[in-house]
Amino acid sequence: MPSPLSAVKNRLIFIACWLAWLLVHFAILYNWNMDWQTALTDSSVSNILLAIICQLASNSFAYYRPQKNRYLYIMLFCAAISILYCLATRYALIKLFTGNEAYLLFLQKSMSVRFAVAWLATGCMALISELWFALEEQKENEARKTAAEKLATEAELYKLRQQLQPHFLFNSLNSISALVNIQPDRARTMIQQLSDFLRGTLKKEENQWTTLGEELQHLQLYLDIEKVRFGHRLNTIVHCDDIAREQRIPHMLLQPVVENAIKFGLYDTTEDVTIRIDVQYKDHYLDISVQNPFDPETSSPKQGTGFGLSSVQRRLYLLFARQDLVTTATQDNQFTTLIKIPQA
Repeated sequence: MPSPLSAVKNRLIFIACWLAWLLVHFAILYNWNMDWQTALTDSSVSNILLAIICQLASNSFAYYRPQKNRYLYIMLFCAAISILYCLATRYALIKLFTGNEAYLLFLQKSMSVRFAVAWLATGCMALISELWFALEEQKENEARKTAAEKLATEAELYKLRQQLQPHFLFNSLNSISALVNIQPDRARTMIQQLSDFLRGTLKKEENQWTTLGEELQHLQLYLDIEKVRFGHRLNTIVHCDDIAREQRIPHMLLQPVVENAIKFGLYDTTEDVTIRIDVQYKDHYLDISVQNPFDPETSSPKQGTGFGLSSVQRRLYLLFARQDLVTTATQDNQFTTLIKIPQA
């Protein structure tokens, strides 16, 4: 994990602070009637060594960090390296000012102050570094958590998409099987349409999103297959303006909704049925309405929405973390599914 001083901006701030403290140190010694050469040498040596041990204190937390609420260990560690700093400073200054009895006496008396300053500086640096590494660790944990949640969401979305294909495929194959002997030409047409539909599905598999226009083209392949199954009984009306066609939509979102509408509109009646799809773009939402008739005596649309609508609601919840994007309503023997898809 990088230390606080690994960033260029932080290094510049660190250097600027020590230069400022070096000048303050120099000014204090100079005002105590110390000549400027001695004051500059003392402040330079002292603060260069202090900067080194502060950087040492900061970098050490990249390899060892005490447990929570064990800050006494930090203070003891800072006290230990402050003692080393005092010993190194005293040794260096004695070597530089050998024979200067007045300065050596001053040096001896100032060691306690130098230790206190070093302990305070290293302690502050250690606490700042501890906070820095704690925040970095928290960021890494959040990033791992977000990545894990994203993988789980993508896996569930993928599972939902994979469930849709066999669900529709089995119905189509059963219809083809029924048509092979009595209407082989229609069976061949349905096989070709099914092939085109699945080929388009595979091409889109890697891309979770598509435009509404492309989704409607893909949906038309599905409707063509269903019209082979139900013949003239199935009619569809699609109303969508050009602006709405350019909006984004999760791939394969409409097919289970329309399949649900066909199921409740056709399976329990013998009359012709019209499935109406209305789409409009309004207030940064793509509003989709799928409407189908139903017989209240033979079907229960309020209770039996089945896998289709539940999968759509689950996919939209995983993508937007909202439960209010899919609603249903019944009026005058008409069952309506309303879908709202937020747009960027």
